[in-house]
Amino acid sequence: MPTLTFLGTGTSQGVPVISCRCRVCTSTDRCDRRLRSSVLVEYNGREIIIDAGPDFRQQMLREEVSHIDAILLTHQHKDHIGGLDDVRAYNYTTGNPVDIYATRRVQSVIKKDFDYAFGDDRYPGVPDMNLHTIDPAENFRVKDIVVIPVTGLHYKLPVTGFRIGNMAYLTDFNSITDTELDKIKGVELLVINALRKEPHLSHFTLEEAVLIGRKAGAANIYLTHISHQMGLYREVEPLLPDGVHLSYDGLTIEFGAN
Repeated sequence: MPTLTFLGTGTSQGVPVISCRCRVCTSTDRCDRRLRSSVLVEYNGREIIIDAGPDFRQQMLREEVSHIDAILLTHQHKDHIGGLDDVRAYNYTTGNPVDIYATRRVQSVIKKDFDYAFGDDRYPGVPDMNLHTIDPAENFRVKDIVVIPVTGLHYKLPVTGFRIGNMAYLTDFNSITDTELDKIKGVELLVINALRKEPHLSHFTLEEAVLIGRKAGAANIYLTHISHQMGLYREVEPLLPDGVHLSYDGLTIEFGAN
């Protein structure tokens, strides 16, 4: 059975936020401690990571991920690509580059931020990344797995979500067209960002995320990219509608292949 593991479920600052002393940031509940958002998808014997933020190393060690077949990137913000330097550990153990799937826009930022990995005279031991270009209008394959890209906006920035089998992962969205929403209609599992309850410029709120999930007809909706402003897990989770849940770091969920 395919599975999705939440490597991180927090916003760009994570939770707790540095220097914040709110109820959430001082909570001792493990469900309130959130690394930057990322997931591990295990499907047909393949291991696919979506996004590699600054906590990538810690996440790989925690979940004991000894092999990855690909990293899919949603967009170029640092909380989603900042950990790519650490793929060099996999270069060392496998002797091969790590396959990175991203749009041309995202690749341009990777080449700028990690320029030392792409020069002619590369220092020994720099990360070795094999960049594959995503065309948001076309499905693509990771080995034998078909991946459907789903486009949305993060304020004015195009971002890419992904459907794999009966699972869809959308993060950092604040809008999506009906045409793109059709790509995830009827999924068994939808993971979608919900920053907080109050409106935000570039992220879905809790209410907006649930509405999109209902429009998609998703059987199960798990909210991610959650800020400390959402509130305590133990207080928010029981109030959510049927079939809607707050995700938390380390949670693993099964989903159907079709």
